[in-house]
Amino acid sequence: MVPGTQDGRIEWPTVGLLLACYGGLALATTWGAGLWLPLGIALTSVLVTLFSSLQHEVLHGHPFASRRLNAALVFPAVTLYVPYNRFRDTHLAHHHDEILTDPYDDPESNFLDPKAWKRLPRLRRAVLQANNTLLGRMVMGPMVSIIRLWSSDFQLIMQGDRAVRDAWLLHAGGVALVVLWLHLAGQMPFWAFALAAYAGFGILKIRTFLEHQAHDRANGRTVVIEDRGFLAFLFLNNNFHVVHHMHPRTPWYRLPGLYAADRARYLTRNGGYCYRSYAEIFRLFLFKAKDPVPHPLMPQD
Repeated sequence: MVPGTQDGRIEWPTVGLLLACYGGLALATTWGAGLWLPLGIALTSVLVTLFSSLQHEVLHGHPFASRRLNAALVFPAVTLYVPYNRFRDTHLAHHHDEILTDPYDDPESNFLDPKAWKRLPRLRRAVLQANNTLLGRMVMGPMVSIIRLWSSDFQLIMQGDRAVRDAWLLHAGGVALVVLWLHLAGQMPFWAFALAAYAGFGILKIRTFLEHQAHDRANGRTVVIEDRGFLAFLFLNNNFHVVHHMHPRTPWYRLPGLYAADRARYLTRNGGYCYRSYAEIFRLFLFKAKDPVPHPLMPQD
């Protein structure tokens, strides 16, 4: 098979990991929270991150050939704040490399049009500048993303966008399922689960922090982080991000092998946009912004 294609077979590693994630969440919200609530919150936050990574696999067509069956696997709204269908639609729109980092066309861009940046109040500028450090992205980044999505989706619903409305209605059912679990079996109050979901979103922001850079070539915008540790597993090898963008239908467990087999090709394609590990990224950017908020390749005046 050519990387990025599917032959209709069930991808059992993904199925098994999803079952393990649900089992872990059940233990974290019962045994873990009952033993010590902060332990339950910490375990849940890590598993929410993993669940979000599994949602990312699902929206790219894994582990089954059926889109509906895949979506059903992640119906419980474990991540709370973002409807799966909205994550799916915005992320697939993001996968057009020619629009990566564009403030208007890329739904996942953290850049702003310089002209729009100049019109922002000082407080919003300060928040967005702090959000461009790794620590700020982990702490404030989820809230920035939530406010941006919720306000945008509210406007779309008011304008009559049925797909967005239906995504939120379906999400409400998924949230209700989580609340029902916490009420019937869990030993964790909902506020604690909401805090864990937020923290899990913050962990996920480590992965997305510098996935894409402003570059005049579309091929040079996507990173590789040569990490094989716990965070790489939690992000399901999406640190090999240029490989994922070149082969978006390839399952997570094949990405490291593809990269290792042709490392020079991928680094040539992305112009050497590469880091050795997440530890290096923490060391370089925990308190320091990697990029400006105004897009550096757009007219500044």
